[in-house]
Amino acid sequence: MSGITDLLNSDMGKELVSSISQKTGIDASQASKVVSSGLPALMGAMQNNLSSAEGASGLLSALTSGKHDGSILDNLGGFLNGGDFSDGSKILGHVLGGNQDTMVQGLSSKTGVDSSIISKILPMLAPIVMGYLGKQTKSKGVSNGSDLSGMLGGLLGGAGGNSMLTSVLDQNGDGKLDVSDAMSALSGKKKGGLGGLLGGLFGKK
Repeated sequence: MSGITDLLNSDMGKELVSSISQKTGIDASQASKVVSSGLPALMGAMQNNLSSAEGASGLLSALTSGKHDGSILDNLGGFLNGGDFSDGSKILGHVLGGNQDTMVQGLSSKTGVDSSIISKILPMLAPIVMGYLGKQTKSKGVSNGSDLSGMLGGLLGGAGGNSMLTSVLDQNGDGKLDVSDAMSALSGKKKGGLGGLLGGLFGKK
């Protein structure tokens, strides 16, 4: 798959939408909107974390650890029906810092889906994003932050992730982020950025 659009339009993407629809009780159209907005927004947040050396090395280490080798993609139904999304919640906490609620509200406003449902879907999407990126990292031989940034940019089709990220964090439609420290947190400059991702994923203090 060459980009996020290919992922969304693939059989895997359709299975993801169908499973989320069944799991949350929203219709397939609503689930599709959340997935198609949520995936690039999460990738965009991860891409922003690459602006720091710590963030880049943290994400690369997580993606090459073997935990996120893409095997989750082979049994999406089993993962989603299993009901354990604690890993996804940890990933979100480290990627978004204190701005998780802002992303939830932004996606809710953008898609028309209740924020309580968005809060349930994001922890489902986060491990899938990591698995997908882990598989891409291995297949493309990504070995450094520059390669990783290029890969994410290619998957997002350029600035798609950043524009989607701004969109979901922009609460009043003025094209600006309403949380003054949102971008600094998302770029890994604050504790809770992707630089701390390994701690959350592998139980380090």
